[in-house]
Amino acid sequence: MSIKFSPLTEVQLKALQQLTTGIQQEQITWLNGYFQGLAGSVAVGSTTEVRPEEQPAEAAGALPLTILYGTHTGRSEALAKALSQKAAERNIKSVIKPMDDYKTKQLKDEKNLLVIVSTHGEGEPPEMAEDFYFFLTGKRVPKLDGLNYSVLALGDKSYKLFCQTGVDMNQALSKAGAKPLLPILKCDVDYEDDAEKWGEAVLAELAKQQPNASSAPVQTAAKSEVASYSKKNPFAATVLDKVQITGRDSDKEVYHLELSLEGSGITYEPGDALGVIAQNPPQLVDDIIATLGVIDQEVVETRIGKLPFNEALKHHYEVTLLTRDVIEKYAEKTGIEAVKAILEDDKKLDDYLYGHDVLDLLHEFPFKLTATEFLELLRPLPPRLYSISSSQEAVEDEVHITVSRVRYENKGRKRYGACSTFLADRLQIDDEVLIYIDKNPNFRLPQNGTPIIMVGAGTGIAPYRAFLQQRESAELKGKSWLFFGERHFASDFLYQLEWQKYLQKGFLEKIDLAFSRDQKEKVYVQHKLLEQQKELFEWINNGAIFYLCGDMKYMARDVQAALLEIIQTQGGMTEEQAKAYFKKLKKEKRFMADVY
Repeated sequence: MSIKFSPLTEVQLKALQQLTTGIQQEQITWLNGYFQGLAGSVAVGSTTEVRPEEQPAEAAGALPLTILYGTHTGRSEALAKALSQKAAERNIKSVIKPMDDYKTKQLKDEKNLLVIVSTHGEGEPPEMAEDFYFFLTGKRVPKLDGLNYSVLALGDKSYKLFCQTGVDMNQALSKAGAKPLLPILKCDVDYEDDAEKWGEAVLAELAKQQPNASSAPVQTAAKSEVASYSKKNPFAATVLDKVQITGRDSDKEVYHLELSLEGSGITYEPGDALGVIAQNPPQLVDDIIATLGVIDQEVVETRIGKLPFNEALKHHYEVTLLTRDVIEKYAEKTGIEAVKAILEDDKKLDDYLYGHDVLDLLHEFPFKLTATEFLELLRPLPPRLYSISSSQEAVEDEVHITVSRVRYENKGRKRYGACSTFLADRLQIDDEVLIYIDKNPNFRLPQNGTPIIMVGAGTGIAPYRAFLQQRESAELKGKSWLFFGERHFASDFLYQLEWQKYLQKGFLEKIDLAFSRDQKEKVYVQHKLLEQQKELFEWINNGAIFYLCGDMKYMARDVQAALLEIIQTQGGMTEEQAKAYFKKLKKEKRFMADVY
């Protein structure tokens, strides 16, 4: 590549030449990883500013607006970008910033602020939002009397601390004197419609601040219609193949499914997830109807119109899981003191939420409800997301997923996962299933063969199969290291033959395995990381990207603790220095997690 045509300034070129004079190979490798991470963050819009020349309706004196987002999966970012475009159409000049790229000293000078943030795990801010969150909720936040704001909080009602990050930020802004344009909006997993209404309403409020700003969008030329599949408009994919990939002696049932995308025009990348429109277990639906004593074909009003009650329960409402919200509504509706007592004790609530469904509530605290009253207690049935286990470069018009069948017994009754048993038990080859792609820009494979470390347990191995397929298609044999954990080597080594093939061909350089039940003392992936810590740290320090996929509550927590220990020990750092190093890895997108 000729330096003659470089887009760098003269000052930048001189700095680059000074940097690379006498540079050693290991330093080049480290810089390569650093710039790859930096390029990835720019590619997904980590520092996205909507510039004046990009705004079709902007005029002099346009209303200023800052949109901050904090995200783990990219959904808040997508909402921020869409909102910015709508603001531009109303002569509102917006600047979008990820929270980890926002200079908090600017906050005191802001006039209008919109915050779009998700909650990660049990009430925690997403990693990219941590610094802003602790600044805003801490003692150093300035007086914000001149600030107008509103918060859109994304969450999942199946978690106890629903939308807690957004709630905390909203309270902090209010406490600092900022004035709400609109009350906080807390969205469950079916957030799209509510988020769109919030965006329209908040822009209308902003438009009141000056005559030039319009509450209605500027009319633009009509765009050509292109078929686009999404959660609202899923594609009917045909099942090409389904095979159980755990052995007969395994206490787990894991299935590999291959679906056809032929004719859809759907594209995806390694790291993305497949959204599957779930169906509730038929037996559970029948038992709920029998317990309520209502007619299964009774036509009821639902959130999408009139439907027979059994169809509404099967396809449109969550019944396999209990959430705090459902219990609160049931307590309010029935007035049963024993239900209220569960809500008043956090331990009792946690115990009751775990492993129970709405039928337990009806059995243990009976109350006469009509079909319509019962539906009013429930949340919509959300699609289930599965990490895609294929590369489109390798499989073309197909998409593959890896599904662990959920079934267990509690209180003498068999329980089944809504989507996993639908896919594993009731879906056959040549059947159709409704799907869409859920993009995940925060779990991407580098394009240039940068070294990668892949850590996963169970079905957390799925995206790494896609990664290696992608690298094989691109003929990139760069460094790659897989750490995989399961229970038994003989029955639970998912995709074993494929990993052996990649090792033989050189696309996978190293593999470390942790089968927890094959010896007296349990061994997990974090133990394997610690065993290999010297070489592992060398990889990371020389630019490797570290990926983590799997269980959020236990495995991910233990792996991150092990990684911090490795950084501190091998890097000769204090605990605080190790935390700062780890934080830098995250910011450079050299530590990426897809946990659930």
